Amino acid sequence: MSLPESMSRVVIVGGKNRLEETVNALFKVGAIHLIDYINDSDEGLSIGAPLPFSSKASERLLKIRAATKDLGIDAAKAEFEPFSLDDIKARISSGEVETVEKTVFDAIEERNRIAQRITESELKAQSLEDLSKLPLKLEDYSGYESLTVIVGTVKDDCSEQLAQVPNAEFFISAPDKKSVPVVAVFVANSDKDKASAVLSEHGFTEMAVPAGTGAPADMLASVKQEIEEAKAALEAVNVRIADLAEKHGSFLVASDEELSDEVSRGEVPLRIATTEYSYVIDAWVPTAKTSQVEKGLKDILGEGVYMEVQETRSRKMHDEEAAEPRFKKTPTKWKNGKYAKRYEYPVSLVSVPKYQELDPSLLVGIFFPLFFGFMVGDLGYAIPFIVLGAYGIKVAKSKDFQAIATVLFFGGIWAAIFGTFFFGEMLGMHFVGPGDELQHTWESLLGVTLPEWFTGAMIGGHGISKIGEEYIGFLLKLTVYIGIVHILISYFVGLYNATIQHGFKDAMHHKGGWIFSTVGIVLLCYAITQVMFSGNPLEGMLLYLLIAGVVCIVIGVVLGWPAEGAQAVLELPGIVGNILSYTRLAAIGMSKAGMALAFNYIALIMLAGIGSTGGSSIVGIIFGALVFLIGHLMIWVLAILSAGLHGLRLQYVESMNKFFDGGGVEYAPLKTRFKHIIKTAKMETEV
Repeated sequence: MSLPESMSRVVIVGGKNRLEETVNALFKVGAIHLIDYINDSDEGLSIGAPLPFSSKASERLLKIRAATKDLGIDAAKAEFEPFSLDDIKARISSGEVETVEKTVFDAIEERNRIAQRITESELKAQSLEDLSKLPLKLEDYSGYESLTVIVGTVKDDCSEQLAQVPNAEFFISAPDKKSVPVVAVFVANSDKDKASAVLSEHGFTEMAVPAGTGAPADMLASVKQEIEEAKAALEAVNVRIADLAEKHGSFLVASDEELSDEVSRGEVPLRIATTEYSYVIDAWVPTAKTSQVEKGLKDILGEGVYMEVQETRSRKMHDEEAAEPRFKKTPTKWKNGKYAKRYEYPVSLVSVPKYQELDPSLLVGIFFPLFFGFMVGDLGYAIPFIVLGAYGIKVAKSKDFQAIATVLFFGGIWAAIFGTFFFGEMLGMHFVGPGDELQHTWESLLGVTLPEWFTGAMIGGHGISKIGEEYIGFLLKLTVYIGIVHILISYFVGLYNATIQHGFKDAMHHKGGWIFSTVGIVLLCYAITQVMFSGNPLEGMLLYLLIAGVVCIVIGVVLGWPAEGAQAVLELPGIVGNILSYTRLAAIGMSKAGMALAFNYIALIMLAGIGSTGGSSIVGIIFGALVFLIGHLMIWVLAILSAGLHGLRLQYVESMNKFFDGGGVEYAPLKTRFKHIIKTAKMETEV
């Protein structure tokens, strides 16, 4: 575990006539985290205006993204041909963005027109199909002055009710299983409301009558032909759009990156202070890189720029609280090795670490896979975890899937270690031992004897049974001890954080008291349980442990009272609950082993008639194999969910909340981030 990198606040000043050059220099240096200027914070200074090219770049970027969306291009999932920076800039400058955007827009517009035509034709076809059920021609529905024609569908037959409407003539189709009745009512204008009232009582839905003459069935054939032709045209347009996506996909993705970079550069003046003739930039720079940053700016801008380190921010919270509002938040630059870096994302799901606190990524990276492996504890399940995790680490692009793959891979390694050397089992069966009708071993099942070097590597020569009565108490105690260690480590990390933030005295009030209270509770509970459950008399060492526990609790409460108040007493029972929650490490492993035992017992009886008097049939073999495969697959999936979720919970709830505040701002330097653009050799490297 380590603190984030030390940061220094710098001020950069130069002539406004060279602002664009300065912005480009900031991006080339690639280590400057801007502090947004608050307008009117200083007399004579104000926020700058966007660089001249920003407006055009923003306009082109919108066109590019609209075209990318219309073509269904996903830059994160597909592979695209890389472009050189010079090439993509030249193509953008030549107006290719506008050309491609117009080509794509025309194709999309044509597709939308055809789709709209198909929708309208299908509605028309549906109306004609309904009208063909009535003995009327299309011209019969219109051309009346004294009559109102009402056409539509009803939920049930309403002939009797319509017959009672004066001055009305109606036609209604016979209902069938696939459609509701179609009705056409010709009624005098004066009795229109009466007919409408009858129809509304029967769930009437009005229908538009297509213009035309002749039988509806005759026009229906023509409309269906139009629909088929329109669908063929739509298919052709979709093929053309797919061709456009393939043809222009690489250009669109690369242009998006280049234009996004230009927009970011163009908007920098909106984040800094300027006067009529100069600019002033406040920024954070990693302390170790301040001299390199200054040299990099000087190399590019010469004497036209001045940089000065204003402060190197300490880890004391007082320094941050006393700073001006815009200088309060010091950015956090993660400082992890290759392994711990993989756990930055799970930590960031809670929050980014503050500049003044230890980054818990390494702690999570140690205990999360360890707990996961302990709960799984089976070589048979571990191997697929390792394979799947290794594949995911190699090919997954999403941070979520990368995090899951990391847990599966490293957790699978620990599951293999525990499964082989601690529990000595694979797919719910132990490697060695005679076995019996209920619980088989691989030696008894295969009729072999495993080599001594292998069995000697396992605890006790055979491993620990998760469901053996003689081991259940041991596993529960072991997980309690694991919980005590994990919680105490967390409190000590919290003590360190509080010490560097507020000093040792304050740290002892906030975290030291909980360390003493936790130790006291552990000693007290150990002494009491030995007396209550083991029958040992309260004397000698047990008495000393009980007294020491009470003393530690008193010291903890006294230390914690100034910071916690009554909570220093009220939360004491919670310590016991926190520690006991770690017994789920054993409980989840036991439940998995119990399920595996049941599936193995059923499957092996079906497969080979083990435990029965007769042999197994073909049907028994098939069903036995299915029970074995499906059962263990279900356990494997449940292992991911239960071990993964509980392992993560122990990190977030039981550990990190003892020392982790979060709320930091992630270090985000101005720099070019290209994935599909190859920088030219002329471009300077970043500091």
